[in-house]
Amino acid sequence: MHKTLKSKILKSIKDKRINIFFLFLVLSFFILVITKLSATYTNTIMFLLKTEHVPSEEVIVSDKSHKLNITLKSQGFNLIKYYFKTPELAIDFSKNINKTDSLYIWNKSSGYTNLASQFDKNEEIINVTPDTLRFRYDVNAVKKVPVKLHTDIRFNQGYDLLDGFSVKPDSITIIGPHVIVDKINYINTDTLKLKKVKSNINSILNLKLPNTLNELKFSDKQVSLKASVSKFTEGIMKVPVIITNVPDSISVKYFPKKIALTYYTSLSNFNNIKIEDFEVVCDFSKLVKGQSYLHPEVTKIPKSVKNVKINQQQIEFIITE
Repeated sequence: MHKTLKSKILKSIKDKRINIFFLFLVLSFFILVITKLSATYTNTIMFLLKTEHVPSEEVIVSDKSHKLNITLKSQGFNLIKYYFKTPELAIDFSKNINKTDSLYIWNKSSGYTNLASQFDKNEEIINVTPDTLRFRYDVNAVKKVPVKLHTDIRFNQGYDLLDGFSVKPDSITIIGPHVIVDKINYINTDTLKLKKVKSNINSILNLKLPNTLNELKFSDKQVSLKASVSKFTEGIMKVPVIITNVPDSISVKYFPKKIALTYYTSLSNFNNIKIEDFEVVCDFSKLVKGQSYLHPEVTKIPKSVKNVKINQQQIEFIITE
């Protein structure tokens, strides 16, 4: 027991020595950092620029060259904040800037006062480069463009859309520079992906806005998408064949007089479909010389029907005087 107690005391002394060592190490490092940051340095720092008080009827066209390299003299405490993230400076377009037909021109001599006011008093500006900046501007344009829907929807077997998609809004207004707005003819939506759908669709889709988002304003950034989904079934109906554009000088006898159509419709509409809702026509003027049959075409289809197919592709005929 005596030996155990002795070993614990020795271990405790050693641990305390280690702790004291690390304490002095941390204090030494802290003092070193304070000493370094208290010293005065002269460093060149890149500043990104943001525009302020631009006339509402104009817009500045983005340009990656819009930045200033500023050499500052100050204590390390003041300069260290600029290294955590790229700093920004504001350019005031309501004063100390020249305007031409297509450019705003900022120069160091006239804009220095506004620039210096954005720094602390103990930060001295040694140099600014470049000494001149050119900002291209354009007059705002207003344009309304359609929304282009993108979907990848797979329905459960026997189900389909009842009346198509409803997108609101179906178009959006864009405000921005003519040079950019004129190139935009429509706005795409994100693709809506759904599988085994058998109930109504009600979704919000983001719009794929251009990369020049900072230069443009959009009336909407999302659209709502709705669609009714219903159980569908297949139907077959025999419809009379009509021959059109037959010359007055001849008579045409043809067979069959009726042909079967296969169609796809919702269960709720199935009993409402009538023969009169369809029309099948053979246009005699489209007859190719030497051909002994006509091609039937479906020229009238009810709105509630999809995927109409003609089960017979040829109508035989003979010409009588």
